[in-house]
Amino acid sequence: MPSPAEPVLEATDLRKTFVTGRAGMGRHRVSAVDGVSLRLRAGESLGIVGESGCGKSTLARMLVGLERPDAGTIRVRGRDIAGARGRGRKLLRRQVQMVFQDPYTSLDPRMTVGELVGEPLAVHRLAGGPAGRRDRVAELLALVGLAPELMSRYPHQFSGGQRQRIGIARALALEPEVLVCDEPVSALDVSVQAQVVNLLRDLQRRTGIALLFIAHDLAVVRHVADRTAVMYLGRLAEVGDTPTVYDAPAHPYTQALLSASPVLDRARRGRLAARIVLAGDPPSPTDPPTGCRFHTRCRAARERCAHEEPRLRAFPAPADPRLVACHFAESLDQARP
Repeated sequence: MPSPAEPVLEATDLRKTFVTGRAGMGRHRVSAVDGVSLRLRAGESLGIVGESGCGKSTLARMLVGLERPDAGTIRVRGRDIAGARGRGRKLLRRQVQMVFQDPYTSLDPRMTVGELVGEPLAVHRLAGGPAGRRDRVAELLALVGLAPELMSRYPHQFSGGQRQRIGIARALALEPEVLVCDEPVSALDVSVQAQVVNLLRDLQRRTGIALLFIAHDLAVVRHVADRTAVMYLGRLAEVGDTPTVYDAPAHPYTQALLSASPVLDRARRGRLAARIVLAGDPPSPTDPPTGCRFHTRCRAARERCAHEEPRLRAFPAPADPRLVACHFAESLDQARP
């Protein structure tokens, strides 16, 4: 019986580089993910935030097997997915499923809802024959708040929020232990976003599934995530319990990111009452800065930052559950009012 403290999903030093351009016209290497490690326990929610292009979606696609990492390991219940073969690999990949960002393009328009949700069951030979699969599809649709009678309809006959519910039902068909949600509400109306987020939280309470939730909306991540990881240019800048990261951010990038988030009551910002405006433009991922990748925009950068890459470390003491990749996080914390 697995221990509750054992991570259901563990990624270690994941790296992924893409080559852009055409031969003879100049090619560039884009380091999308550069040495990211994370752990996710059963029933836990981990939020990942950061600017567009920081590598969040590439990380998600590696975790579910849609992209193969150039280096690093991905373990499910302690077993390396890359090292597994045949049926063992197939069973491990069942445990990590994905909800995609765009419900309009992630569902095959030529398939009915019953076929879409039932396809994973057919591929993995679950729920018996066609009658058993139909009953299971009806259960899954009811689980996400859709009438089973709708399984004969096609995706174009549903609204965006309903389509995303269908995508969630499809992801839950194999009863995974981890659900990777890649910006699952960014393409939806604001009123529908809350419904989908609340559905995911309700499903987590009912099934005990672990969530890895990627979003641009910091308020949504604060509502969903037990822990939050902040990414910048392919690397993790800060990881910790969500209330700690949001109320007392330690990394200069996290501070700037949260200060830009709109709130009705600016007094609630506490130490981040003043807006932090970053200098310069984001560096190109084809030519990232040496040392700390954030130093070219950091208001507190020093000479060391340009030459020495900071490692994720406990802040401010080993007993603190938060990790920060900044050489001078302690001095910055003491300098703040």
